[in-house]
Amino acid sequence: MLIARREFLRFGLGALAPALPSPLRSRLILLGTGGGASPKRLRSAPAQVILVDDRAYLVDCGDGVARQMVLAGVPVSRLRAIFITHHHSDHNADYGNLLVLGWSAGLKPPVDAYGPPPLARMTSLVGELNRFDIETRTADEGLPPFAGLVKPHEISKGGLVMEDGRVKVTAALVDHPPVRPAFAYRFDTPDRSIVISGDTAPSPNLIALARGADILVHEVLYLPAIDRLVRGNPHSSRLRAHLLASHTPPAEAGRIAAAAGVKKLVLSHFVPGDDPSITDEMWLEGVRPYFKGEVVVGRDLMAL
Repeated sequence: MLIARREFLRFGLGALAPALPSPLRSRLILLGTGGGASPKRLRSAPAQVILVDDRAYLVDCGDGVARQMVLAGVPVSRLRAIFITHHHSDHNADYGNLLVLGWSAGLKPPVDAYGPPPLARMTSLVGELNRFDIETRTADEGLPPFAGLVKPHEISKGGLVMEDGRVKVTAALVDHPPVRPAFAYRFDTPDRSIVISGDTAPSPNLIALARGADILVHEVLYLPAIDRLVRGNPHSSRLRAHLLASHTPPAEAGRIAAAAGVKKLVLSHFVPGDDPSITDEMWLEGVRPYFKGEVVVGRDLMAL
């Protein structure tokens, strides 16, 4: 079954929120589906949130992630844990901003953050970078101390990351040269298992992590558009080589989903992420010969 649509319902003052697919305890929302550091017209930066009961677990913090959460109908104050797949700016640019904006919106400690080094150092610098604003709002608005809001946990290898009674999170090392370590994450919730690939070339570790999962969210690279994407870049040959070595074409994503035996493959982190000439059908056609399960072409704010 192939799905390439975006479903919404209206709420509040006419804003748009994702339609709930079913009364599951867990829900996945694609907050941003465009890959690459530059801001995009067509897609927001990479991020996704997994909701279990009243708790939000965020994977990656691309540009604008706090606003995307609000647009998705997820108060930032519900955030309980953050998982960074790797330290490219499209995945971590708003890590600090999210914490400061969340603090001003009622986010309460403790928020646990997980990811590769130097996550602890990055976290310590958030307060320093925003000291003036934090001190001003603490005095003027009576906000609680910012210090202690987030607890960073650096990870350097695959395995169990956290377990809190609602969700069990497992990480696997994936292949995204030259950035190492880079991780995929698996969330086992009371009713579903959801895997987020992060940025990766085809990876045996990811196949093992995703074995039997209900949903695999996998990044994709559209090869025919790469030359167009890098055209005009003074380092085009280096950029092209990086993209080919560190990302996954749709056909390979299909093979990975089939090998892992997942129920649903969700394409996301599109590279290029801002090319209107690439249709949903073009993303799907590479997957079809290799994966016979349900395939979804991701869209910002899509709920699954």
